[in-house]
Amino acid sequence: MTEEQGRVQPSGVWATSVGVARVRALETERANALFRDPLAQAFAAAGGLWPSSAPLPDDEAARRRRQAVSFSIVIRTKFLDDLLRRACAAGVRQVVLLGAGMDSRAFRMAWPEGTRLFEVDTAAPLEFKASVLRQERAVARCERSTLAVDLREDWPAALAAAGHDPAEPTAWIAEGLLIYLPEEAVELLLARISARSAPGSRMGLTLGSRGVVERFGAGAAPGSAASLWVSEMPDDPVGWLAGHGWEAESHTLRERAAAYGRPIGTPPRREERPGGLISAIRR
Repeated sequence: MTEEQGRVQPSGVWATSVGVARVRALETERANALFRDPLAQAFAAAGGLWPSSAPLPDDEAARRRRQAVSFSIVIRTKFLDDLLRRACAAGVRQVVLLGAGMDSRAFRMAWPEGTRLFEVDTAAPLEFKASVLRQERAVARCERSTLAVDLREDWPAALAAAGHDPAEPTAWIAEGLLIYLPEEAVELLLARISARSAPGSRMGLTLGSRGVVERFGAGAAPGSAASLWVSEMPDDPVGWLAGHGWEAESHTLRERAAAYGRPIGTPPRREERPGGLISAIRR
């Protein structure tokens, strides 16, 4: 049996990370790409989403929703790339990707010498990912560790065992993750992050905007990403994070898209504050 034949196939929540890889692969092909992800196409192909994926829905509203999700993935990827570059410039040398999925930042970004990057996810996506990385002969550009552990379990113990030092600053990334977790799980995750964050640590979060579960989930196809969404941002995300010891800034997708030269042409249909792209520093 070849490695490709023996590769576990995407399913459940983690299958959405392969769809994210497809979006990143399409962005990479643009002449004016906001980032380059050379591995994204391989991840998408291994998951059966390249060169083609499911056709766009006939329903115009559903089509717009899918395109909006793809656009948000591009903008949030750029946003978090920039956050990590700022963290490295400030001397942070530990990075933790929670719910890492098909994230290839360990391979595609330039990291300062001595950077340690930890990818935390369940075994199935990490095994799928490892198979593709072997196929592509990919070489990490930092010291990379993978931790096969469910975020509902004692992942901080696994992180400590892998060599993470809570006395040193860490850059934490939870990209496209919190929207799949119920409120109590989000609170537990944040408490655990905060307990292992030295002063000067950074955190990048993406939060579902208010009303997004109702707007996108109502007509979502069973098994699609939107059908699995359960949580939205608090009314005051900056205040919420301040309560956990973080000094945060909230940005809207529209604001960041304009800053990146990808302005949204249509006027907002609703109040867009607070924004769901969060950058935070541990003081």
